[in-house]
Amino acid sequence: MTAIPRTAFVTGGSGFIGGALVERLVSGGCQVTALARSDASARAVEALGARPASGDLNDAGAMAKAAEGCDVAFHLAAHVEQWGEWEDFVRGNVEGTRNALEACRTAGVGRFVHCGTEAAILAGEPIVNGDETLPLRPDSVAPYSATKAQAEQIVRDAGGDGFDTIVLRPRFVWGVGDTTLLPAIAEAAEAGKFAWISGGRHRTSTTHVLNVVEGLLLAAERGVPGHAYFVLDDGAVEFREFISAMLRTQGVEPPERSIPAPVAAAVARGGELAWRLLPLKGEPPLTRFSLWAASQECTLDDSKARSELGYAPVISRDEGLAAMTRA
Repeated sequence: MTAIPRTAFVTGGSGFIGGALVERLVSGGCQVTALARSDASARAVEALGARPASGDLNDAGAMAKAAEGCDVAFHLAAHVEQWGEWEDFVRGNVEGTRNALEACRTAGVGRFVHCGTEAAILAGEPIVNGDETLPLRPDSVAPYSATKAQAEQIVRDAGGDGFDTIVLRPRFVWGVGDTTLLPAIAEAAEAGKFAWISGGRHRTSTTHVLNVVEGLLLAAERGVPGHAYFVLDDGAVEFREFISAMLRTQGVEPPERSIPAPVAAAVARGGELAWRLLPLKGEPPLTRFSLWAASQECTLDDSKARSELGYAPVISRDEGLAAMTRA
């Protein structure tokens, strides 16, 4: 049985993964302190049973005070966007992570688990059965990928002297409670603005949110300091098949329209250039990061987590989709 820490400090506790983690920790008897940068965030984590602590990733002092007395820290807060200013990604993902590490070391926290992402190894090429030996890509043209790679390296280098740091990498997180990815796809599909790229027949790994939580807890309990671990659902799945199944749980019929990958790539490059050079509002219709997700294989190998952490999925894709249909 996966161990639950006695006390924990959580950043990003009002988010999709963070909320599921806080709920699991509290249900297991853990006393959770969750960083809350707004009144809405404070209310959300309090409703889950955590003690909200006012502050944000820019304030290492506030985080250190909140983390005092905690055995484990789970750092989930991040700037997760398809598009935006590089400075915002650096502030949220790189400097925010550095501040969280400093705060938790100062507070005497023994274990620091960072929720990373496979995006940290993405730079525009397909990945087939990749594992943790693949290099981080801080040179990626996608700001989210580049800054998450930088953040992960900072975490892995920060351990020592009784302060253990571990990174967990899920891929394509999904499940009940998602307020960003699936709603955006469903809205685009209903508006006739969604199209598959080259048919969407490439394969992808995925990670249900409850499997992410299981991995985070196992990393806190058994993770080797300085190491990173992929955690995934069993097997890979065709991108189009999986997205279609998720859309149907929301009563949305998947579209048939498809566009060639070279056309989509030109749209992404041109859109990003226009949005960088001109005072255009919002974000480009397609970014290179979203193009990679929608057109390139990304299959991963989580055998390291299974052997070193004892990880196994706690929920299958079929079970997760059924839960979304009922929700």
